[in-house]
Amino acid sequence: NGTTGVAHVLEHMMFKGTSAVPAGEFSKRIAVAGGKENAFTSRDHTAYFEQLQKPKLALALKLEADRMHNLVLSPKEFAKEIKVVMEERRMRTEDNPQALVYENMMATTYKVHPYHHPIIGWMSDLETMTADDARDWYRRWYAPNNAALVVVGDVKPEEVLKLAERYFGKIRPAALPPRKPQTEPDQRGIKRVAVKAPAKLPYLAMGYHTPTLRDPGKDGDPYALEVLAGVLDGHASARLNQALVREQQIAVSAGAGYDLISRGPSMFMLEGSPAEGKSVAELETALRGQIEKIKRDGVTEEELQRVKAQVIAAQVYQRDSMFYQAMLIGEVETAGLPLNTLETRLEKLKAVTARQVQEVAQKYLVDDHLTVAVLDPQPLDGAKPVKPAMGGRHAH
Repeated sequence: NGTTGVAHVLEHMMFKGTSAVPAGEFSKRIAVAGGKENAFTSRDHTAYFEQLQKPKLALALKLEADRMHNLVLSPKEFAKEIKVVMEERRMRTEDNPQALVYENMMATTYKVHPYHHPIIGWMSDLETMTADDARDWYRRWYAPNNAALVVVGDVKPEEVLKLAERYFGKIRPAALPPRKPQTEPDQRGIKRVAVKAPAKLPYLAMGYHTPTLRDPGKDGDPYALEVLAGVLDGHASARLNQALVREQQIAVSAGAGYDLISRGPSMFMLEGSPAEGKSVAELETALRGQIEKIKRDGVTEEELQRVKAQVIAAQVYQRDSMFYQAMLIGEVETAGLPLNTLETRLEKLKAVTARQVQEVAQKYLVDDHLTVAVLDPQPLDGAKPVKPAMGGRHAH
């Protein structure tokens, strides 16, 4: 619709002031209170967060409620900030070859679903975006009945509820537009895309269509896929690093990943860069070989228990951080899942069997679910591209 990236642009504009809090003052007031703040936009939601002392909680809620309802979107400030966003796109995507590969892969994988579009938006849309576009998005979606307030720390729920009612209760709920399902049609055969960009090394990304959690208590495949990703990657002795990097020396890097929590569909990712003298075709064959080995032979019970322990430990360790506790709770809530998903997830991961891991590999890691994206490196000509973190969010 010509406004891709508007959610992320509005995230930037949320720091540009209200009638009561001038531009730049939000961050200043949090800093004076001894806190820190930031924001990011993912494929499914925009998150704003503050970390500060308990006595200053009311300040954070007051400021957030104010900008949820009273944001001033001046054309002058917008004109300045859209240039910042366009420069961010140039730096994080257009000058980063692996990010370009990921962007093209998503656009190739999804025909119908909004995940086709990059979070930051297409440059052509950013170039023509107006303050009115951001204002329309703000009026349509920024309301208390379309938000989740997450507070983590040494607080009493009843006191937090009173503060929330004091500051957010006076904001009227919005008549939210209906969210029409945008179901991706079945894929028939491998999709391939090649990207030419200045880079030192070739790069390969392979993504298989996979499901995400819809019923945490009944679903089984997403948990088995998470364990499968742990079998392939996540530690030095994982299969991809052990076989392709250390033993066969086909790759200088090789990895796998899968996100089971998302409002939309997910992909099981394989990626890597071939070693000197090796091609991306050889790396693709080697990665496929590791998948076929699991389909054929499965995983050993010893390997399964070790990987499950590592995957579960990673989930538990995240909770040592109040910040990540809040992020996890917010992620679950905005994905439309019950809050007990975090505990259910640990129990279901413990129950995953070797047979389930083998079955999800056989079921989902097939050619009719696969998109392959390749970086064809071009001469650097003095450019120094930085390897980006591939993923689904753009920070303020």
